Amino acid sequence: MTSNVDAVQQRVLAEILARNAATEYLANCGLDAATADRAAFRAKVPVVSYDALQPYIQRIVDGDRSPILSSHPVSEFLTSSGTSAGERKLMPTVADELERRQSLYSLLMPVMNLYVSGLEAKGLYFLFVKSETRTPGGLPARPVLTSYYKSDLFRNRTHDPYHNYTSPTAAILCADAFQSMYAQMLCGLCQRHEVLRVGAVFASGLLRAIRFLHLNWEQLADDIEAGTLTPRVTDASVREAVAAILRRPDPDLARFVRDECCNGDWAGIITRVWPNTKYLDVIVTGAMAQYIPTLRHYSGGLPMACTMYASSECYFGLNLRPLCDPSEVAYTIMPNMGYFEFLPVDSATGASVAAASASDLVELARVEAGREYELVITTYAGLNRYRVGDVLRVAGFHNAAPQFQFVRRKNVLLSIESDKTDEAELQRAVERAAALLRPHGAAVAEYTSQACTRTIPGHYVIYWELLATGSGGAGGVDKETLDNCCLEMEEALNTVYRQSRVADGSIGPLEIRVVRPGTFEELMDYAISRGASINQYKAPRCVTFPPIIELLDSRVVSSHFSPALPHWTPTRRSD
Repeated sequence: MTSNVDAVQQRVLAEILARNAATEYLANCGLDAATADRAAFRAKVPVVSYDALQPYIQRIVDGDRSPILSSHPVSEFLTSSGTSAGERKLMPTVADELERRQSLYSLLMPVMNLYVSGLEAKGLYFLFVKSETRTPGGLPARPVLTSYYKSDLFRNRTHDPYHNYTSPTAAILCADAFQSMYAQMLCGLCQRHEVLRVGAVFASGLLRAIRFLHLNWEQLADDIEAGTLTPRVTDASVREAVAAILRRPDPDLARFVRDECCNGDWAGIITRVWPNTKYLDVIVTGAMAQYIPTLRHYSGGLPMACTMYASSECYFGLNLRPLCDPSEVAYTIMPNMGYFEFLPVDSATGASVAAASASDLVELARVEAGREYELVITTYAGLNRYRVGDVLRVAGFHNAAPQFQFVRRKNVLLSIESDKTDEAELQRAVERAAALLRPHGAAVAEYTSQACTRTIPGHYVIYWELLATGSGGAGGVDKETLDNCCLEMEEALNTVYRQSRVADGSIGPLEIRVVRPGTFEELMDYAISRGASINQYKAPRCVTFPPIIELLDSRVVSSHFSPALPHWTPTRRSD
């Protein structure tokens, strides 16, 4: 498959066009999909973003069952972590797509087994479902991993030594985040000598689990000592599943947990509690790279395996060197998963090159080593030449298949976990919060931000320099008003952010740090001293360079946190 990439890609495109030949979308493009070849497809079908597809998708959401994007019936919607107008994007999918994803999952452990032997023992994986809704047309709308965990393929999976988890399926499927985490942690502790790998989907998720142990080890030890589960876990199926593992009192294990957790030294806690762990299985590319030093601290330097590259729209490929250094992770795109094209990215500006026509995109077999591209996909489920928004760099080749390093999400400014906040959204949130300052004779003169991950969970930090617009001076803004500005910003952010705050607990309260007047002039002076042009300088809306963060933090005069949770419900809102 990786030796004859272009032939596989031609076959995949032909299969997609044949199965979706009767769709309204392809007909509207002027394509006779039943007879079209790759050249006709490239000439007729435009490259699109979500907003162009949204009217078609909305009809399916509302219950239209005609072949709009796919000739196969849409079985559900996968909710993307990306947003449109503040709400999660809805990606229609079809039933056989689950089997296609499963085929990629089935390759993970055989690849890992090439590098680590004896993996037939258990894995401690912290896996969770998230809330789901039903569309007006009656179809489920949920994240892709929630869809997978609730599928028959996962729930009724036969015993597989490579996918043998310490967490009972009932605990994974429990919608209550505390009960699910508690049960999974307790079962992981009870089976600590059987664990050979520890993981979560994202690096931040594993760190949340460590933080959970930090906060709850005393109750966990009490349960282990008594051989009974705390009444705080009320889900009957979870209690039954945990009882099968927590079968009797274990005072020795309880004493061990207390001894390891009580002294405040958490360096290497993963290998101390789970001594046979060979590696961590977590995503540490992209926004997750910021968590690598903390993971190394807690794991005693264990290798971190990034195994798969996937999204709600499509599963793409595998890392064939899963134990490589995180900075060297490259994913080999499997050419049978979909039809892939690439929009060149300008190396100087970081912007996607504006193609003169859709035919200017580069095919998978023709990308160039060292170049950066924006990924464009055509899927069996009915997405045609869809811009995913990921920017990738060609790192090399496996046989003839390109290997890509993930560079960044296009236009994303801030991200703690699955949230993605761009500059325009941050600007709107600042403007909405700044309106609370006007009655106090103040305004926001300048601002920037950072995703702070020094605490668990991480949180957004917004630096404000205030300007006096009245006689009282900007210093007259009281603490309560500035605290409420934090909450007002959160209310303005997208639904993925608000769900992460309210339901998942994966993001902490937003913080505004007010800096003294003149701070942003100092920031400009610093940038100019490092070669920036005074004529072209503008304040960055997000900062990551440690000296700049240190400069800003040294000028902070007050810090403020959101005093409450923002509004969030599983249903989509219209405001």
